Amino acid sequence: MTTLLMNFEPGTLSRAQIEHVQATAPHMKLLVTHDPTEIEATIDTIEIAAGGFPRALLAKAHNLRWLQQWGAGADWLMRHPEAVDMDFVLTNASGVHAIPISEHIIALILAFARGLHHAIRAQSRHEWSSEAEPPGIFEVTGKTMLLIGVGAIGARTARLASALGMHVLGVRRDPSVSVEGVASMSGPDRLSELLPQADFVVLTVPLTHRTSGMIGEYELNLMKSTAYIINIGRGGTIDEAALVQALNNGKIAGAGMDVFETEPLPGNSLLWDMDNVIITAHYSGRTPHYDERAFDIFLDNLKRYQAGLPLRNVVNKRLGY
Repeated sequence: MTTLLMNFEPGTLSRAQIEHVQATAPHMKLLVTHDPTEIEATIDTIEIAAGGFPRALLAKAHNLRWLQQWGAGADWLMRHPEAVDMDFVLTNASGVHAIPISEHIIALILAFARGLHHAIRAQSRHEWSSEAEPPGIFEVTGKTMLLIGVGAIGARTARLASALGMHVLGVRRDPSVSVEGVASMSGPDRLSELLPQADFVVLTVPLTHRTSGMIGEYELNLMKSTAYIINIGRGGTIDEAALVQALNNGKIAGAGMDVFETEPLPGNSLLWDMDNVIITAHYSGRTPHYDERAFDIFLDNLKRYQAGLPLRNVVNKRLGY
């Protein structure tokens, strides 16, 4: 009998969800544990794993055929390249984050537009200024958003931005795929041409060998001095030193950052004290509905796996997404 590993901390899944999994795969032994020792003890029989897999044990999982990770990003493959050639299909939870992260992006945009970053700092100083509005107040209607990465998150962001009256440009690896709310879709080769047009540059791309450092000094210098950059993808896609310099020198107006090259963001980072920066601690994807949505993806895929059908959200392990 082969094993289906549910690698979760206690309490993550309900009893009903666990029973549903067992009923869907009655011929498999169900192991629900977050203990690497227990996982290693049965590693030779594990055929399916959900939630994750201890990286130190992955190379020993010779009979693993499918791993359903609970997150969307697969940049861990860059640190564990041996997994790329292993004989298992990797699927992710792409789509789970679309609602919370798109709302987070819009929240950052509106915060900059209405000067909330200045107002919150003034509030902490007990400072009331009735003589003048916060600097840089503007309307988002008519502004141009450049979405770099138009997957599930980018697609919903485009619809929300479009509903606010923004003009949305998109960049994705396959520009032939149209997305509602995106006025024009381009390939990455046109990035330099598009950056000068944007009032907001929004990164939703995963971290891969191709996207690492894709926004550096050259790209930041192409942006308008009135433009803002927002990153909710992965910190490694932006050269942080170049970003700090651009913010200090007024090359761009500001940055909304949920992800960073080093996390937690070190206490000595210059980003902390910049008035034109909004920092959130990599929580843009958090939602009380996360586990139920990820579970629905897994359960659907489990049914597909049993029936020999193509799985949803298959990650190209060589590309990293």
